[in-house]
Amino acid sequence: MHKDANKKIAFIQSCWHKNIVDRCREGFSAQLAEYGMSAEVDYFQVPGAFELPLKCKQLLVPDEYALAVAAGFVVDGGIYRHEFVAQAVISGLMQVQLEMARPVLSVVLTPKDFQETEAHQNFFLEHMIVKGKEAADVAVSVLEPAESGGKLQEKLTRVS
Repeated sequence: MHKDANKKIAFIQSCWHKNIVDRCREGFSAQLAEYGMSAEVDYFQVPGAFELPLKCKQLLVPDEYALAVAAGFVVDGGIYRHEFVAQAVISGLMQVQLEMARPVLSVVLTPKDFQETEAHQNFFLEHMIVKGKEAADVAVSVLEPAESGGKLQEKLTRVS
C-alpha cells in the first residue's frame, strides 16, 4: 500500500432511499471527528446497492485507499425479492475484501418489512446514524489501532 494511502478511506453509498443512507455518512463523519482521526475520507455515490461491490473494487484496485465503507438500504420493492439483492451485495463486498486484502466495511441494511411510514422512516433515519458511527469505530480500530485502542475501549466500557 502506498504510504499516503495508510489512512485514506473511500465511503461509497447507494442512492436508493438516499435520505436514509445520507444519515449513515453523517454518523460516520461525526464519529471520525469525535476521535480526531486524521484520515482523509473521499465520498462516492452509486445508483443502488447492487453497484456497491464494483465501485469498492474500482477504488481499492489502484491502492489509493486503506479501506472502503459501503452503505446502502435494500428494501422489498414488490417487484423482486430483496433478499436476492442483499445476498448478492454482501457476497460481492466480501469477495472484494478477500481479493483486495483490505477491509470493506458493510453498512448495508435490509429491513425485513420496511414500509414508507413516518414511524419506519424516523426509526431508520436515526438507526443509520448509529450504524455510521459503528462503522467509524471499526475504521478507527483498523487504521489507528495503537492510538484508538484506549479511546475505543473507553467508549465501549461506557456503553456496557
